[in-house]
Amino acid sequence: MIKQQISKNLLRIGWILLMLFGVLQPLSAQGKITITGFITDESSGETLIAANVYLVESYQGATTNTSGYYTITDVEPGTYTLVAAYIGYNENQQKVTLEAGEQYRIDISLQPGYIRGQAVTVEADADSAIEEEKRIGVVSVKPSFVREIPSVLEADLFRSIQLLPGIKAASDFSSGLYIRGGGPDQTLILLDRTTVYNPSHFFGFFSTFNSDAIKDVEIFKGGYPAEYGGRLGAVLDIYNKDGNRKEFQGRTSIGLLASRFLLEGPYKNGSFMLAVRRSTLEPLLAALRNSIDDIPDAFYFYDINGKLNYDIGQNDRLNLAFYSGIDKVDFPIADNTEFNLRYGNRTLSTNWTHVFSPKVFSNFTLTASQYFNEAEFFLSGTPIERENTVQDFSVKGDFEYIPNSKHSLKAGFWVGNLELILENYFDNQQTLDERVETQYGSVYLQEAFRPIPQLILKGGLRGNFIGEGDYTRLEPRFSMEYIYSQDLLYQFAYGRYYQFLTLITNEAFSGFDTWLTTGDGVAPAWGDQFVFGVKSRPWEGYSLDVELYYRSMRELFELNPRVFDPAGLDYADLFRFGEGYSYGAEFFLEKKRGKVTGFLGYTLGTSRRQFPNFNNNDAYPPKYDRIHDVNLVANYNLGRNWRFTGVFNYATGQAVTEVLGRYSVQLPTASEERDPFIVGTLNASRLPAYHRMDFGFTKNGRFFGFSDYELQLQLINVYSRRNIWFYSYDFDTNPIEREDVRMLPIIPNVSLTLDF
Repeated sequence: MIKQQISKNLLRIGWILLMLFGVLQPLSAQGKITITGFITDESSGETLIAANVYLVESYQGATTNTSGYYTITDVEPGTYTLVAAYIGYNENQQKVTLEAGEQYRIDISLQPGYIRGQAVTVEADADSAIEEEKRIGVVSVKPSFVREIPSVLEADLFRSIQLLPGIKAASDFSSGLYIRGGGPDQTLILLDRTTVYNPSHFFGFFSTFNSDAIKDVEIFKGGYPAEYGGRLGAVLDIYNKDGNRKEFQGRTSIGLLASRFLLEGPYKNGSFMLAVRRSTLEPLLAALRNSIDDIPDAFYFYDINGKLNYDIGQNDRLNLAFYSGIDKVDFPIADNTEFNLRYGNRTLSTNWTHVFSPKVFSNFTLTASQYFNEAEFFLSGTPIERENTVQDFSVKGDFEYIPNSKHSLKAGFWVGNLELILENYFDNQQTLDERVETQYGSVYLQEAFRPIPQLILKGGLRGNFIGEGDYTRLEPRFSMEYIYSQDLLYQFAYGRYYQFLTLITNEAFSGFDTWLTTGDGVAPAWGDQFVFGVKSRPWEGYSLDVELYYRSMRELFELNPRVFDPAGLDYADLFRFGEGYSYGAEFFLEKKRGKVTGFLGYTLGTSRRQFPNFNNNDAYPPKYDRIHDVNLVANYNLGRNWRFTGVFNYATGQAVTEVLGRYSVQLPTASEERDPFIVGTLNASRLPAYHRMDFGFTKNGRFFGFSDYELQLQLINVYSRRNIWFYSYDFDTNPIEREDVRMLPIIPNVSLTLDF
């Protein structure tokens, strides 16, 4: 009853915020002019996120939000040059004459720019360009970057962003995101405003996100604002395409691992997008079965992304977005022994975008998310089954109010119902039925204040509630930006963050991921983040970004590895509780113009964890701690529609615990010896340093005159560096023998994409 009442109160708060915006609307400066509108791609009608719009004469400007909408307030009457710019598009300039007492709706279409098949890098010259392009802790990733990076068999979003400073990969076999010292569960992953709980295919080898369907990606590596919450570390916010509003368009791609198909187009007052991807491993597996044992009987995955959009009117837009992905494997282990696994995600969201007035903008969203894994073991005909499900249904509202050029406000709410289910069966008889159903909610309010043109102060407060354990927490956020010059920006951000969930996962196999929540005696984890940044343009066509960060992690809760039999234990007794911290410096040098483009990223970082009665109460580095991490990406226009992309990675070796030896013990009452082994300090040793180089060549042209094509020839791990994944020990020998388990050798990859 209490949970339901709190959920109702959170909803009421959301409606109060809406009414408050309506009351505040008339309080803006009288006699001034407001310019609003949507920025879109001229060729497809897709809205453009984070496009820059400004008036040359008055230096007033804005950036489009996640719906492609912008607002410029407090404009004096007169004639101005209105400029819209977006990376990869030709700049749009138009003369506008503004009269007192009028409000202007100016929708702008930008034309994609190409030079010999390559996108033109376009940057605005106003102060807002560096300010918005270089927000603290935020990186924007375009789909073209994902597709051009050499990849192991399939273009992958997570593999691509792991090249950025502060974002690390655990191994060649894991697409998990380890951002600024946090584990994968400390990053909130959103697809069209909906939470995704297991973003992996192929047992974690790569992510669930189809690069053909992606429209825009923003990564908040730390210090993120009050509109986001629920995780200690970072946010990955992904938006899929709306669909081409001008003409029907398709894309198909054939690769060694998977093939993809996308279709998009217009209909009356709207558009649609449908993207399908499926693995194509069956011919390879069939060939291998003739010569190699232990090949799965079935092994495939598929995913479907879709979106429908409908424009009710100039100020109202509806869309329905969905995703469904499944992995399935049937694996005969031995005679009369078989292992079958099926797991995946499904998401559904309905969003209503409404412009209340030129200064009040809103999004209302209904979301549904499901993660499931179903495992079956057959031992001599006896079935053993395990089913794990996460179901999340929610409603959220977000509002933006820009009364004048010095103030902008955002507010919103998010309430939902989360259900975690874990069931075990033995010989068709249920042996475990654990269900946790809890309500959660949050509200936030944040303001950006610009007392002078060079200084931006942002403050926010987020309130969170979860019913399981009856926890309510407040999260203050603050950031500031000082624009020293057009080419130099200083930044600072602070935030407190709470997390109510923890993840049981395995780097080598994500199919059994299990989420657990807070409860009686299990308080939410929390931490503070401090970020300082300097963003600059030292030379024409270059940018240099430096960010320093520190993160604390308190009241971390995870399953206690020393609890072997949970029967009869209280919920809190299943966990161990600890703390941690991470700090580091990130450097990012990017060349944006010329025949050779690319970037060099370097991270110097440290991460530690500490749990009572564990490792002698001393702090230790988690396995994904990397002291040094270097990534170099270079793109070269070879001419005649050929492009070259090269990638080099270097990282400090993964932290490991080494087995030092063994000794024999003769027990006085036993007839046999025992040979315990000796291990070193927890994660005090390191694997050899990781390094790898990848090459890719891309050719664009016409395919027999009826479609455009893109041919990719790639070579992964050019010099076949067999990096070590982990050490395997044979404890049946004395002395103990150690074997190096290595990662990928040199791998060629070929893919052909047709656009029609």
